[in-house]
Amino acid sequence: MTQDLNSLACALYARTEALLKAHPDLAPWRPAIGFQPRLSDADLVTLALMQALTGHTSEARWLRYTRTYLSARFPYLPQQSGYNKRLRKATGLIRTLIRHLATDTSAWTDDTWVVDSTPIECARSRETVKRSDLAGWAAYGYCASHSRFFWGLRLHLVCTLSGLPVAFALTGAKAYERTTLVGMFENDPGLVAQRPGQTLIADKNYYGCDFERCLAQAGLSLLRPARKGGSSRARSGCFGRCGRSSSRSTRPSGASWTWSGTAGALRAG
Repeated sequence: MTQDLNSLACALYARTEALLKAHPDLAPWRPAIGFQPRLSDADLVTLALMQALTGHTSEARWLRYTRTYLSARFPYLPQQSGYNKRLRKATGLIRTLIRHLATDTSAWTDDTWVVDSTPIECARSRETVKRSDLAGWAAYGYCASHSRFFWGLRLHLVCTLSGLPVAFALTGAKAYERTTLVGMFENDPGLVAQRPGQTLIADKNYYGCDFERCLAQAGLSLLRPARKGGSSRARSGCFGRCGRSSSRSTRPSGASWTWSGTAGALRAG
């Protein structure tokens, strides 16, 4: 297993190094004069991606594991606090690399996407809500699948049928799913422009004449079940079969959602 991890680390490092050479502006800013970090940006991103792939949710445990089994590949490792600070500054680089790796998989060219949102509960007691740092961003919302209210955020995902994340957004619990989806496509216009005739599979909450007109103008075809009391929709008969398939493939794992896109992209390849 150690040999496989070393091979994976070398492959990820080579890809990250090539990306940084082609786009040096992706690297976190640092002054030209001063101490240079002993752990390069390419090594840092390689560590982060391998942490996600091996399922380590604790940074401290992951660093201990790396010192024990991967010390030949990473002779120097920072402490947990320094590792976390470097990761926060390299968020843009990691996000770009995840997209870069995902585009190399066969699932990236899938002509069907599944869109949905899931609640992320951040607190339950009133006292926790009052003292939480998320106050003002997180809010109370309703989860229809569990038939209860929650306080927290909502994760919006666009995935392929095989479970490869294509786009995501993290909003307050009261954010409208339709508005968020349109905003996700507006923030990344190239994602839709390169895929004319793309099909979106969604649930009944993604409705509205203006919403569907906006998707149609972008070249997207919406496939969802008819709402109660509404008129029947084209291709609604195949929705149940597609919905069951997509719900199994996009079921969230125990790892953090932040890195689930990384694992999904690499495993799909």
